[in-house]
Amino acid sequence: MDDHMERARNFNPAWFASVMGTGAVAIASYKYSSYWSPLKEVGIALTYLNVVLYVALLIPWILRWILYRKDALEDLRHPSKGHFYGTSGAATIVLAAQFLAVLHNQTVAWYLWLWGLVLTFIFAFWMSYEVFIAGEVDLRHLSPAWYIPPVALVILPFGAAFMRTTKGYTQEFVTIVNYLGWGAGFFLYLVLYAVVTLRFIRHELMPPQMAPLIWMNLGPIGASITALFALVNNSSIATSKDPLFIFAFFLWGLGFWWLVMAVALTLHYIRNMSLPYSLAWWAFIFPLGAFTNATMDLGSVFELELMRLFGYCLLWLLLALWSVTFTKTLKMGLTSS
Repeated sequence: MDDHMERARNFNPAWFASVMGTGAVAIASYKYSSYWSPLKEVGIALTYLNVVLYVALLIPWILRWILYRKDALEDLRHPSKGHFYGTSGAATIVLAAQFLAVLHNQTVAWYLWLWGLVLTFIFAFWMSYEVFIAGEVDLRHLSPAWYIPPVALVILPFGAAFMRTTKGYTQEFVTIVNYLGWGAGFFLYLVLYAVVTLRFIRHELMPPQMAPLIWMNLGPIGASITALFALVNNSSIATSKDPLFIFAFFLWGLGFWWLVMAVALTLHYIRNMSLPYSLAWWAFIFPLGAFTNATMDLGSVFELELMRLFGYCLLWLLLALWSVTFTKTLKMGLTSS
């Protein structure tokens, strides 16, 4: 019992990044099953696995807030750790998207989406408040992890289908929240993008154990594209869709640039420094998964088979990275105290 309580006390909020990553892989696999049918079963299996993973992480997360609130608050106010609290809401939204896109269960998806909405709003505002009152923040402490709260906001339209299935004030509420989430999340990302990029230019590279965070630059871009498509396709407000689709294509171009840079910088770490395993390896997964899903969405909208094939190639890289990361994470989870 003492061992379990100690695990709850030391629970790292970044663990929910594993749910985000596994969910992105599941949805991407399901989408690309038209190229290879077994991928559909892979997507379904990963969705059920993600349900188990989510519940297993939610229990110590809740216990920590109840029994060790001081420790939880210390992490929340930390300039680096605090932003990972946003993964709890984002993971819940991703899981809701899996129930919609993979399992086609709107009832469970609806309640998960509402729970994710609450978590996302709490930590998106709370974390920003803590940053503003903390005083001066060393630029070296900035990393792409700061994108997590905006990403949690921008993916709220993963539940945009509820704009069609609800009525009255509920429908109006869902519509407002979806547009609010995407707008707040995307433009907050742009603000942070400038600051984080400045950190890359002015200071040395992040420590090797944080190297995978470079891939997080792909996350807001890919997630914004998929969320924008869901928003536009399910909303009666957006009557002119083509300009938004074209904007998404331009945004994908920035994502491609970051994909090349992420690969190049990762190889730099491997050749000249090191790339030790840490929980940060999940930063490889969700961002690449989000970009892979966005690539498929764009290829389908514009009927560009070459783009869809490129996304299919990315999927196999994604599956390989997920397999390695999940295995190492499972081993760490079973052996750590």
